[in-house]
Amino acid sequence: MNLDDIRSDIDRIDAKILSLLNERMEKSLLARRFKATAFDPVREQIVQEKVRRSSQCLLDPHFSVHLYEQIIAECRRLQDAGLKTVAFQGEHGAYSEVALRLLMPEAATIPCLEFSDVFDGVEKGIYDYGIVPVENTLGGIVGPVNSILIYTHLKIVAAIDLPIRHCLLTIPGADHRELRIARSHTQALTQCRNFLLRNHLDPEPFYDTAGAAKALAENRPKGVSVVASKFASDLYGLEIIKEDIQDSPHNRTRFFIIATEDNGVEGDKCSAVFTAGNKAGALFSVLEVFAEENINLTRIESVPDVPEKYAIFIDFEGSLSSAPVQRALEKVPKIAEGFKILGCYHEMRVES
Repeated sequence: MNLDDIRSDIDRIDAKILSLLNERMEKSLLARRFKATAFDPVREQIVQEKVRRSSQCLLDPHFSVHLYEQIIAECRRLQDAGLKTVAFQGEHGAYSEVALRLLMPEAATIPCLEFSDVFDGVEKGIYDYGIVPVENTLGGIVGPVNSILIYTHLKIVAAIDLPIRHCLLTIPGADHRELRIARSHTQALTQCRNFLLRNHLDPEPFYDTAGAAKALAENRPKGVSVVASKFASDLYGLEIIKEDIQDSPHNRTRFFIIATEDNGVEGDKCSAVFTAGNKAGALFSVLEVFAEENINLTRIESVPDVPEKYAIFIDFEGSLSSAPVQRALEKVPKIAEGFKILGCYHEMRVES
């Protein structure tokens, strides 16, 4: 072991400390929903006493207590700030979080393990909003999300269409000539296949793009790079070897913001879903209604639902208050089984 090895260990520990501190702040924000006020002197005293008792080895109890006074004060400040909480699937640095920060920069982002956790948390009032990807120009629809949208009572209140620009990241100071592996989500690895081949990097699937970046920062294995967002590099202190490594320049993902209720804003795009046993016949009838009213459909997708039935998703331009849309919505439910409006909203399209 030499000085560089020790400093590398310190960097790894610092990454974990910052990650855990951020997670603690997130939990304190969620706890605020169940408290009358942010200030809870009894709970704070219990925490400080635990810290004092646990300060052993090199930690001086006075130092630990003072440190936690600052942590608790910051938690209290965040609880009083009135931040909106938005859940997303994955780890911090995920593309869902990148999209959310463009759409709602003042919100507090909370990571979830599964897409279902995002929907359940919003439905139960744990989070104010959720953000979920619904379709990608290269990978198609996001099946798990669209399957949940069929039956959810949540509303789509906003949307954002974002270019997905992958970066190759590694530990700062690593010898690029020693890199042999590129870790990331399977979809991201597929989208960068030609780049990885040219640079003799073996793709190694990981559960999440940002999760791969977080694990690299915390564990610091040699010879490993990750494919993730530029935001993930900033968040985890990783070095960007190359930006825009995706094979196609037309790699975009569309995200929905979901909530328990409409946000009261009249949108200019609507999403709806219905089911059909005879997919072609039902779809043709619905298309005919919208065509007669000169309403432009911007999305038509089918997702398997129950045996011999499909869920048909459509997006169309216009607001629910416009006369053509109202006329169409009077006719369509009579010919489309289980027709349901998922939301009427504004959509942001990001070009760079």
